[in-house]
Amino acid sequence: MDASFLQGARVLVTGGTGFVGRHLLPELVRAGAEITCLARASSNISHLPRGVRVVRASLTTGEGLEDALAGQDMAVHLAALLFGLGWQDYLRANARAADMLARAAAGIPSLRRLVLVSSLAATGPCGSAPGVGDDTVPAPVSAYGWSKFMAEQTFARHLGDRLVILRPAIIYGSGDRGLLPCFQGARRGVLVVPGLRRPFPVSAVHARDMAQAVIAALKPQAHGVYHVSDGREYTMREFNEAMAAAVGRRARVLGLPLPIMAATAALASLAGNMGLCGRRPPSWNWDKYREARQEGWLCDASRLRRELGFAPAMTLQAGMAEAVAGYRKEGWL
Repeated sequence: MDASFLQGARVLVTGGTGFVGRHLLPELVRAGAEITCLARASSNISHLPRGVRVVRASLTTGEGLEDALAGQDMAVHLAALLFGLGWQDYLRANARAADMLARAAAGIPSLRRLVLVSSLAATGPCGSAPGVGDDTVPAPVSAYGWSKFMAEQTFARHLGDRLVILRPAIIYGSGDRGLLPCFQGARRGVLVVPGLRRPFPVSAVHARDMAQAVIAALKPQAHGVYHVSDGREYTMREFNEAMAAAVGRRARVLGLPLPIMAATAALASLAGNMGLCGRRPPSWNWDKYREARQEGWLCDASRLRRELGFAPAMTLQAGMAEAVAGYRKEGWL
């Protein structure tokens, strides 16, 4: 993808030290952008590309946001909470943080584009191809989905046409802790899919392709909402089998009845609320069960390809291999 339009552009990125940020920042550097990465005091910045400027600011209180945004041409908002213990966690980390950033960005005259990386969860589920479209009326089914949709509305209210929204399907790749427990299960030889004899079709996109989608959304002609996927449809069983193949195992993929999944999700949420899961909320909880009990999660990314030239390059097999190589390099797998 031609990213020459980014040469010399000043771009602020939130969440640049996170999963997708690790794949996006090197691409922005190669494109010649001048990058500022918003980071908390506790963030690990050791892996940031050379030349990236780091500023400390808070999406919780708003402190330092206007100074960080001053003089920026574009911004990419990646920072988000994927796993929380309840509605308040998601609202605070996603919706309230969006309000802080949107209010600060609204008063920056140089800022001509803000790309919000939202989620397919903000649109809602779909179990039949081609999936939800960019004009589908949102109907979130989880607290996470509602918090992302609220963030979209907040940014739209303050930024208007300067805002472009990306709603990606499952994002996978090196650096992702969200799917790490599934890869660990694959290494042990057992994986689980929701329900008995359900295809549970899903869309997905590798993090490298997701980075290209963000760059496409920064183009001057980008507008509105775009869903993001690699354009293929997978059953959850196929997705898990590719995961197992990447770790060198032929894992058993078990269909777990939804009532049992509900019980385990409730117990995990209870354990998390009682502080029995350590500092991180459990990745399997009641909110994720709300998403797992749906018929599927498919989206149509054809408009992103047609209008902005998005051309995903990663196959599922190559993407899973990249993810496993990254996990092993980090010592996570």
